[in-house]
Amino acid sequence: MTDKGDFSQSSITGHIFRLAAPAFLAELVNVLYSLVDRMYIGHISETGTLALSAIGVVFPLISFITAFASLLGTGGGPLCAIERGKKNDQRAQAIMETAFALLIAVGLVLTASLLVFSRPLLLLMGANEQTIGYASGYFRIYLIGTVFVMISLGANPFIITQGRSTVAMGTVLIGAILNTVLDPLFIFTLGLGVKGAAIATVISQAASAAWATIALCSRSSSLRIRRLKIHKGITKPILQLGVTGFMFKVTNSLTQAVANVTLQLYSNGMDTLYIGAMSIINSIREISSLATSSVTSSAQTIASYNYGARCYSKDRATIRIATAANLACTLAVYAVVQIWPRPLISIFTSDEALIELTARCMRIFFAVFFMMSFQSVGQTAFIAHNCPKRAVFFSLLRKAMLVIPLTIILPRAGLGIDGVFWAEALSQLIGATATFSTMYFTVYRKLRKAKDGEALAV
Repeated sequence: MTDKGDFSQSSITGHIFRLAAPAFLAELVNVLYSLVDRMYIGHISETGTLALSAIGVVFPLISFITAFASLLGTGGGPLCAIERGKKNDQRAQAIMETAFALLIAVGLVLTASLLVFSRPLLLLMGANEQTIGYASGYFRIYLIGTVFVMISLGANPFIITQGRSTVAMGTVLIGAILNTVLDPLFIFTLGLGVKGAAIATVISQAASAAWATIALCSRSSSLRIRRLKIHKGITKPILQLGVTGFMFKVTNSLTQAVANVTLQLYSNGMDTLYIGAMSIINSIREISSLATSSVTSSAQTIASYNYGARCYSKDRATIRIATAANLACTLAVYAVVQIWPRPLISIFTSDEALIELTARCMRIFFAVFFMMSFQSVGQTAFIAHNCPKRAVFFSLLRKAMLVIPLTIILPRAGLGIDGVFWAEALSQLIGATATFSTMYFTVYRKLRKAKDGEALAV
């Protein structure tokens, strides 16, 4: 049944973990695109720490690009799933075709505009005279593959919506394997350094995009892309729902930029070291979030389907199981990061000073990481049930309304440079509590009172 995408039948736990397992591998492989770059770059002799800091400067702009893929993928995916739950495959296909056409169009616009303004943007993100050369060299090459990034990330939700999670895993698996093989070739063997890492990434993303396109155009797909067309009346709903994922990534990009600038102001000339530490911490956070993101992405698809099919008991079960699974994952990560940080950090650098600094800062950054399980489930429930206003608000709450102001205020309030890292922890505590409690009272309780088969709007 999972292969056909009918999530109203059989065990919800089984559906979640059947989708989550390959989704986890897909997420892992996807994260490896950037992580493998940082792993190799951080170990370049003599200039590794400097080059790693440069990648930390580029990171907010890469997040900005992926935000647009999230806008169209997480906006169109749940809508497509809801229509499939209603057995309205014609509209589901129109949603998918519209999103795919927009992915290509937006990717081309981003490529042109960011190439023109790349240097001033990198300086704004925290680059200095030491890092601007490395950062610019990497980013300008990376931009060549923007359309590939858009397709490989934005098309996958539509593959998962059809229950084809193993095919979705192939989208990123192909590219990540290529990236892992090509990185050392271009960086070390050919001596291209940071630019070599960018070239490897572009080639790998192109392969991933080709796989996703073939999968969605194939006759074996239950929903096929038959033409590139922006269907009337579909773009607005996609953007309204997808703006949550978009704002999350955009505010994450802005948060990193603010953090980099604040680290420069309070590091007493050690900004390169601190930005390098933040780059490693963000890399470890990406790895740490894989399990929860794969569970919530599969739960989102299943909840959307059952909401559309009016199977509210299955819908509620999806939320409960996702919450328990995410909490278990985040508690495990919290324990590992607090007790054994050095082995994780050593993956990215052999610089002892950087390892010591990162270990101290990372314990602060991850102080209440387990609360993110409630944040992710709350956000996912809002998106799955087509509640874009609430989803957008709580996405903005944690990043724009909490992290950014706290990053600016806490260092000035006596915490010094440690305040940059405490800002993340405090925002997780407040934001997750507000998001989950609101989701419970506005979505979950309505689902609990509703009977299967009756009309309901949350």
